[in-house]
Amino acid sequence: MIKVGIVGYGNLGKGVSLALKKAPDIECVGIFTRRDASSVNPLVDLKVYPTSCLNEFKNEIDVLILCGGSATDLPQTTAEYLRDFNTVDSFDTHAKIPEYKEKLNRVAKESGKLAGISIGWDPGLFSIARMLFGAVLPEGNDYTFWGKGVSQGHSDAIRRIPGVKGAIQYTIPKVEALDLVRSGKNPTLSAREKHLRECFVVANDGADKAFIEKTIKEMPNYFADYDTVVHFISEEELKEKHSKLAHGGFVLRSGNTNGDNSHLLELSLKLDSNPEFTGSVLLSYARAVAKMAKEGHSGVVTVFDVPIKYLSPKTEDELISTLL
Repeated sequence: MIKVGIVGYGNLGKGVSLALKKAPDIECVGIFTRRDASSVNPLVDLKVYPTSCLNEFKNEIDVLILCGGSATDLPQTTAEYLRDFNTVDSFDTHAKIPEYKEKLNRVAKESGKLAGISIGWDPGLFSIARMLFGAVLPEGNDYTFWGKGVSQGHSDAIRRIPGVKGAIQYTIPKVEALDLVRSGKNPTLSAREKHLRECFVVANDGADKAFIEKTIKEMPNYFADYDTVVHFISEEELKEKHSKLAHGGFVLRSGNTNGDNSHLLELSLKLDSNPEFTGSVLLSYARAVAKMAKEGHSGVVTVFDVPIKYLSPKTEDELISTLL
């Protein structure tokens, strides 16, 4: 039995806890929170502890599943946890993944632990699709479209701006760009030409809304390279109209093999709950990290480094006889 701990119990932590019900080979030791543990009411029957107690569980947890945000939380805390535990996380700031990996790799090599980073559906499953499609169809172009849906990382980044009480951000593919790709024309598209980012923000009383909007639109790695629309709304409207967490997207590769023989490869996801699906992906990779750590691996791995068979609770013989 693989034993895990969940660090953080926001939407993603809740998604992981729900995924546990469908993982008979994984047991959760508990939820660890920086909040008052007595104030956390898990959706499933799990014990809740303050993160200050984690050291007491060094020998009981195979993998910590880190459910913090990518903007400030994971860059500040993952290295600390990695000194004593194997970890998996969903760090999703694409431009900063190499820097994040390098920082954690130094810690992991010193501690002898293994960290699985940037694991979700993008980065994560979409990364695998881009690599696989490119290997199979080397002459061509990659295209990734996200949405329409709620981006948890971007929403979290907005909520951390001074003066913001609540926020949700929708990533919306531009239909014209998607149609161009599917037509096989291999267009060259900028980030701005592919997506619109729409933000709904609740400001604190007296907050400088002009400052908030400017900070959002100029935020590097999140909004600066996109057409971004900011709406200021009431807290009631946010709860009433923007409480769903659906998302999805497309990875496409368009190219040819010989002469006029063109091909279009596409993977699409349509998710009713972004955090529940991401939680399920994280849990499957927690299983894989536990297996790799048991074999003596240490350092940092991404989805490119993890044997796909390690994600499944099935044996190799079962995988070959039922899925191959």
